[in-house]
Amino acid sequence: MHWLVLVLSGVFEAVWATALSKSEGFTKVVPIIVFILGAAISMGGLGWALKEIPVSTGYAVWVGIGAGTTALWAMLSGAEPVRVVRILLLCGIIACVIGLKLVSGDDGVAAATPSEGARVTSTAAGDN
Repeated sequence: MHWLVLVLSGVFEAVWATALSKSEGFTKVVPIIVFILGAAISMGGLGWALKEIPVSTGYAVWVGIGAGTTALWAMLSGAEPVRVVRILLLCGIIACVIGLKLVSGDDGVAAATPSEGARVTSTAAGDN
C-alpha cells in the first residue's frame, strides 16, 4: 500500500508542477488552487509512504515519477517538443525507478536507527 501511495504522490507532483507553470507567477486563481491541492496531496502521500519506505529510495522514486510524468505530459500536451532523445531519457528515469523498487528489499524498515535504550560504544584508542 505504501508503494501505491508513493506512486500516486509522484503523479501529484507532476500536477502541482504543471499547475505552478500555468499560474503565471501566482497571478491565476485556478492554477494556484490546483497547485496548493496537488502539493498538499503529493507531500502528504510522500510523508505517509516514508513511514515504511526508506527515505533515499522513496524520495528518489517520488522525484523520478514526478519528473517523468511532468515531462511526458508536457510532450503530450504540445507544450514541449517530442524528441527521440527525450523519450529515451524518460525511459531511463522509468527504468531507474523500477530498479530502485526492485533493490529496495521492501523489508518495512523506514530508517536504520538504534532502538530505544541502545548504547553506542567507541572503539577509539584509549577507551578501555
